[in-house]
Amino acid sequence: MKRNTRYKSSVFISAISAIILSSSALVEADQYSDAAKKWLEKEFTVSTLSKDEQLKEMAWFANAAKDFRGMEINVVSETIATHEYESKVLAKAFTDITGIKVTHDLIQEGDVVEKLQTQMQSGRNIYDGWVNDSDLIGTHFRYGKVIAISDMMADEAKNLTLPSLDLDDFIGISFTTGPDGKIYQLPDQQFANLYWFRADWFERPQLKKQFKEKYGYELGVPVNWSAYEDIAKFFSEDVKNLDGKRIYGHMDYGKKDPSLGWRYTDAWFSMAGAGDKGIPNGLPVDEWGIRVEGCRPVGSSVSRGGATNGPAAVFATTKYVDWLRKYAPPQAQGMTFGEAGPVPGQGNIAQQIFWYTAFTAALTEESLAVVNDDGTPKWRMAPSPKGPYWEEGMKLGYQDAGSWTFLKSTPKKRRLAAWLYAQFTVAKTVSLKKTLVGLTPIRESDINSQAMTEAAPKLGGLVEFYRSPARLQWSPTGTNVPDYPKLAQLWWQYIAEAASGESTPQEALDGLAKAQDKVLRRLQRANVQGDCGPKLNPEKGRDYWLKQPGAPKPQLANEKPPGQTIAYDELLKSWQQK
Repeated sequence: MKRNTRYKSSVFISAISAIILSSSALVEADQYSDAAKKWLEKEFTVSTLSKDEQLKEMAWFANAAKDFRGMEINVVSETIATHEYESKVLAKAFTDITGIKVTHDLIQEGDVVEKLQTQMQSGRNIYDGWVNDSDLIGTHFRYGKVIAISDMMADEAKNLTLPSLDLDDFIGISFTTGPDGKIYQLPDQQFANLYWFRADWFERPQLKKQFKEKYGYELGVPVNWSAYEDIAKFFSEDVKNLDGKRIYGHMDYGKKDPSLGWRYTDAWFSMAGAGDKGIPNGLPVDEWGIRVEGCRPVGSSVSRGGATNGPAAVFATTKYVDWLRKYAPPQAQGMTFGEAGPVPGQGNIAQQIFWYTAFTAALTEESLAVVNDDGTPKWRMAPSPKGPYWEEGMKLGYQDAGSWTFLKSTPKKRRLAAWLYAQFTVAKTVSLKKTLVGLTPIRESDINSQAMTEAAPKLGGLVEFYRSPARLQWSPTGTNVPDYPKLAQLWWQYIAEAASGESTPQEALDGLAKAQDKVLRRLQRANVQGDCGPKLNPEKGRDYWLKQPGAPKPQLANEKPPGQTIAYDELLKSWQQK
C-alpha cells in the first residue's frame, strides 16, 4: 500500500514537473515571439514580405535556435555602413529573437583576409563566421579549408536552413559558385565601382559650350578613356575655378598601402581591356592577367601567356600615373582608399573614373556641398568608360560581393550557430531595410521593390544600375586566382613603385608578373591544391604570345581614339531597352 502511495506521489511529481517545464517552454516561446514582434514594429518596417510572412520567418529562427540558446559566437566583417548596421542592430535583434549572443566585430578588409589566412593555415578557430569577399573563391575551392554552403545545406545544416532563404533571389550567387558547381559563400552585400560625375556642372550651358568648342564633341558621360582624359584636362586646366573654388577633373589615390592593390585587382585592367572576353571573368586570361588552362593557372607574365605586364596593362598603369599627377588634387598622391573616398563629397571634383558605390550613403548626406536642398544629389553614377583594348563581351568593372564564409576548422556547433546568424542578416524580413541603410543590394526582390523605386531619386543612379542588365559586366575577382591572400599583397608594393615614379609602369609590372609567377611556382611545387593547382607554362617569349589571338594583346598603333560621350538620359534609356 505504501509502495503504491510512493508510486502515485512519483507520478504526481513527474506530472507537475512536466507542467512546469511545459509552462516554462511556453513562457520562453512567448518571450522570443514578443521580441520578434517588437523588432518588426520598430525596425523591420519595410520588407518584400507581408507582416505575417515576417512573423513566420522570425518564428522559424526562434525555433531553429533552441539547441543553441545561451551560446556566444563571434563573427567578423570589414568596416562599411552595411556591416555597421549588422553589428549594431542586426546582432542585437538576432540575440533577442533567438537567445544566441553574437559579437560582430568590424575590422579593416586587409585584417579580415590576414586573420582568415591565419585560421586556414593554423586550424585554430578565430571567428565562427566570416564576411569574406568572394574574391577568394579561387582560393576556397582549391584549398578545401572552407565548407561549401551548398554542402552545409544538404548535410549538417539541412534542418537549419531557412525555408524562405531563396538562393535564386541573390544577384551575386554566381560569384560565389566554384567551377565544381558548389556554392562556397552566401552573399551578404554588394557594391560596384562605377563612374561618378557632377551632373549639375555637366549641364551648365557655358561649360558645355566651352568644351564643345575646344574638343569638338558634347560634354557628357564619357564612353571611352579618351573622353575621360579630355574632360579631366578640361576641368583641371581650362576651368580650374568654379563658384569660387579650385576644382579638379579627376580623383584617385596613390599612397603605398594595401588599398592601392585593390585599386588594381578590383579590375582596373579590365576597364582598359587587358584580359580576354568572358562573363563574369575573362577566359583564358582574366583581369589580373593570369592565364588558366582548364582550371590550372599557368602564368601571369606575357612570356608564359599571361597579361599582367602586357601592353594593355602598361597603358592602363601609365594613364593611372599621368592622371593622378596632372588632374587630381595634389594631396591625392598621398591618400589611401579610405581617405580618398569622401573627397568627391567636398564639392571640388568633376568626375572619378573608379568610384565605389559603397560610398553612396555617405555622399547623400544633406549637409554636403554635392547634395541639393531637397535631398537629391548633384552627382550621378554611370558605367565606367572603356579603354582602347576593351572588346564587347568583356567584363567592364569590379563588383564587391562580401559573403558569409565558414571554415571546416570551426567547431560544428559554433559554425551552425553562426550559419543561423548569417541567414538572419540576409533574410527577406531584414534585407530590404539593410539595403536602404547600407545601399549594398543583394536580392533581386529588394532591388525591384516599391521602396527602392521611391528611394531612387536620391541615390544618383544606383537603383537604375542594379535594375539594368548592365550590372552583369561588373564582377569580383574570379577563379583564375588560386591564392588571393598571397597574390593580392604583391600588387600594392609594385604599383606603388609606378605611382611614386620609382619605376616606369613597364618595370613595375614586369616585377609584379615575375613575383606572381614565383608564387604560382611555389604552389605548384607544394602540390596543395589538387588537380586545379598551378602548373606554369614554359617561357616562350613575348613575341610568340603577342601574336596569338586574345590576351595578351599587342600594343595598338593608336591608344587614343576620338573621344566619345553620351547624354546621361540617353544612357538610362539604353539600359531600359536591354
